[in-house]
Amino acid sequence: MIVKSPILPKRVRKVPRSFSWIDHRLIRDRHIDLCSHSQAALYLFLVCAADEKGLSYYGDGSIMAKLGMDPHTLEAARSGLIQNSLIAWQKPIYQVLSLEPQESRTGSMMRLKDILGGAK
Repeated sequence: MIVKSPILPKRVRKVPRSFSWIDHRLIRDRHIDLCSHSQAALYLFLVCAADEKGLSYYGDGSIMAKLGMDPHTLEAARSGLIQNSLIAWQKPIYQVLSLEPQESRTGSMMRLKDILGGAK
């Protein structure tokens, strides 16, 4: 068993009064595998900006400025996250969605290797 200890004990994270979270199922259930770099960046931003219901009111201009994206990249990232059922968007509101098992998500695409049982 691996024993883990902080590298910098004085910098151990603490949960602040106002916080956001990233569900570990994003990695464990392989949702992140479906995301491009720009999609992952947008998702991280929205998770950090969202309230307790997953809602964020950041506008496109602010998001592009914060993430260094152009309009085309933002649109592609948003569309990909919507297609993979990670967010919903109805201008001007983004909603970070609860993570559902991939087989129960509608409108998502699976990779061929996942359909074939992970063959490499």
